[in-house]
Amino acid sequence: MAMRLLFALPGFHRFDRGAEVALLAVAEHCARAGDAVTVMGAGGQRPGVPYSFVHVPAINRERFERMPAMPLLRGDTAYEEASFAPGLARRFRPGDFDATITCSYPFTNWVLRRPRLGGKRPAHVFVTQNGDWPAITRGSEYRWFGCEGLVCTNPDYLERNQARWNCALIPNGTDLARFAPGPAERARLGLPQNGPIVLMVSAFIASKRVADGIRAVAAVPHAHLVVAGDGALRDDVDALAATLLPGRFTRLTVTPADMPALYRSADAFLHMSLLESFGNVFVEAMACGLPIVGHDTPRLRWIVGDDEHLVDTQDLPAVGAAITAALASRTDREAQRLARARRFGWDAIGTQYRSFIGKLCR
Repeated sequence: MAMRLLFALPGFHRFDRGAEVALLAVAEHCARAGDAVTVMGAGGQRPGVPYSFVHVPAINRERFERMPAMPLLRGDTAYEEASFAPGLARRFRPGDFDATITCSYPFTNWVLRRPRLGGKRPAHVFVTQNGDWPAITRGSEYRWFGCEGLVCTNPDYLERNQARWNCALIPNGTDLARFAPGPAERARLGLPQNGPIVLMVSAFIASKRVADGIRAVAAVPHAHLVVAGDGALRDDVDALAATLLPGRFTRLTVTPADMPALYRSADAFLHMSLLESFGNVFVEAMACGLPIVGHDTPRLRWIVGDDEHLVDTQDLPAVGAAITAALASRTDREAQRLARARRFGWDAIGTQYRSFIGKLCR
């Protein structure tokens, strides 16, 4: 059954962060499978996409980094979303769609679930890309959360939400045609030609703990830390790296097309966040054959398995030891990593999304 689907998120076609990459991959899969897909976001047109794109203006979240946090506007992402919602409300015609999909709350969710006079509102699918807090929190603005279908990106979310919401367990995925082992391209990317490289792909916000990553790598002789990302803490990170990793630190941003080459140019992947709703970066690193150092949780083991270098990342000496072990085992278990990554190819994940959304529409 062909469906009429709307995917809405402020960052679409403006950024290529985890949530944008994941939902656009699903949108592309649905469009190529025969659905009439519309994407609304604050970026511009991109050539070659199989869906219809509608530009909806929004103010970049970096403009709000120093704004006060308060109910409804609890951070720069909420301010950005608030600037997106009025334009979305003007362009959204509920009668044109069978289902709407987003991972943004509160304003985008509210616009897409607004009552429709004289007709049925499209089914709304909320994806827990950034956490399941809207679905489980009862107070403040979260009491007005609702959806017809909740996509849980990990088993923890499914367990605590399935009694209340219509849920499906669907992880994130990756493009296995792009993210795969291959030759390093250090010179082209401006990276050191010699010595081991530890890669972090992370926003510069407190929860990602980039500063602790710097402290851990500082204890690993000769290791060079590369961090791909940006955010409000960029100046603090640069200052700390200048003190602890002089000559052994590179901060950069690369285009989405260059991300696979960046992974292939590293020797180990490090991620310091204590808890991610999923973490696309783990699958991307795994698909490129990189050993992974991360915080030891059942959720992460569900993604990468039991043989990676998972420790309590609050214990920085343990992180340093794990990095050393990962660098020493660069090519060990590569075949197992690639086999595990195949579970997360976008064709398989997109098929699960279409099945779930189709059931809601029927």
